Amino acid sequence: MILFTARPRFDLPVTPTELLAAHPAAARLGAFAGVFALMAVWELLAPRRVLHRPKGRRWLNNLGIIAADTLLVRLVLPGAALATALFAARHGWGVLPLLALPAPVRLLLTLAALDLTVYLQHVMLHAVPALWRLHRVHHADLDFDVTTGVRFHPLEILLSLLIKCAAIALLGASPIAVLLFEIVLNASAMFTHGNVRLPAHLDATLRWLLVTPEMHRVHHSIDTDETNRNFGFNLSWWDRLLGTYRAASRTAQDQMTLGLPGWRDPRQCDHVQGMLIMPFIAESSGSAIARRTVKEDT
Repeated sequence: MILFTARPRFDLPVTPTELLAAHPAAARLGAFAGVFALMAVWELLAPRRVLHRPKGRRWLNNLGIIAADTLLVRLVLPGAALATALFAARHGWGVLPLLALPAPVRLLLTLAALDLTVYLQHVMLHAVPALWRLHRVHHADLDFDVTTGVRFHPLEILLSLLIKCAAIALLGASPIAVLLFEIVLNASAMFTHGNVRLPAHLDATLRWLLVTPEMHRVHHSIDTDETNRNFGFNLSWWDRLLGTYRAASRTAQDQMTLGLPGWRDPRQCDHVQGMLIMPFIAESSGSAIARRTVKEDT
């Protein structure tokens, strides 16, 4: 009779990196849920501003937009970023594999380069009138909290994904670097849009490296010369290096008016249907940067 049997072997991931690579969808969803819950509790305990619109309605509609985003991406380009990284690795595409650098250095360079890509894309969304039509859905939120960080028109999400895939192929970014970047970008978007209060000294220290909510909230000011500052989502370096940094808003942040001039109707700004059709409604001033130019010239 056999009293003892050998322990069965399971080919389980043994490192965090392998675990992430084995379960990318679960990693993204888990990070999103965790950061969202953390920011929601933080906003409840230490809010920076008093919200002017009913929170439940805004949350329902802002989260409704991300549901539409997710559905469109799953239907059109499911797993496109990771698939691009895998395809590029298989065919030897990209600049980074040509450099004889340690893997951790390549990872950090990838994260920085993709963050710069997002910064440049953000500037482009403000500068090109057709793209501003999409991006103004994000800026038309009449309040500012964690759900603003996920409030983007589905077509903008699709465009962003295509740009990101092109950058991944050009860099030859590894799949794990791409997955980490997606998680970091998603988490930083929720953090930078949080209606949370940070001690002034901590905010001042953090923003030498990272975009803080206090820094990014300036970008959501109704004043167009402030809307066109602080484009970064994660690293604050690009705004400082490329001349788009603004330390503070003209008025105190708890008194600053948020949103866009001409887009003040809650029936349009706070409802999924209104947000979905917003890019197709004409605006005479063109883009956000064009509006700033007109303002400065008058």
